[in-house]
Amino acid sequence: MVENFHFNSEIAAKETDPGVTRKILAYSDNLMVCELHFKKGAVGSLHKHPHEQISYIVSGKFEFDIDGVKKVVSAGDATYKQPMVVHGAVCLEEGTLIDIFTPKREDFLS
Repeated sequence: MVENFHFNSEIAAKETDPGVTRKILAYSDNLMVCELHFKKGAVGSLHKHPHEQISYIVSGKFEFDIDGVKKVVSAGDATYKQPMVVHGAVCLEEGTLIDIFTPKREDFLS
């Protein structure tokens, strides 16, 4: 069954790492969008996966490491991670990211 409307206030946040919470806002088989909130100093550990990913920085400041290249991004910026590239982030100023994946992250649904 397709759900066309997803209300943030009705979605529970799940802690993924210390100081990091994630809400799965909406998804289909081919696409997923998540909201992540990071406290200052929180770390999104280096990892890789077979999905394409775009992160849009809603607020805060983050140092992203993508394939060994580190850059600081802030509100209004975005990053792209190709499949199987090693990436992670450190939160420099408390903030929120929107992560978009294709296809959906089955591992997030279990």
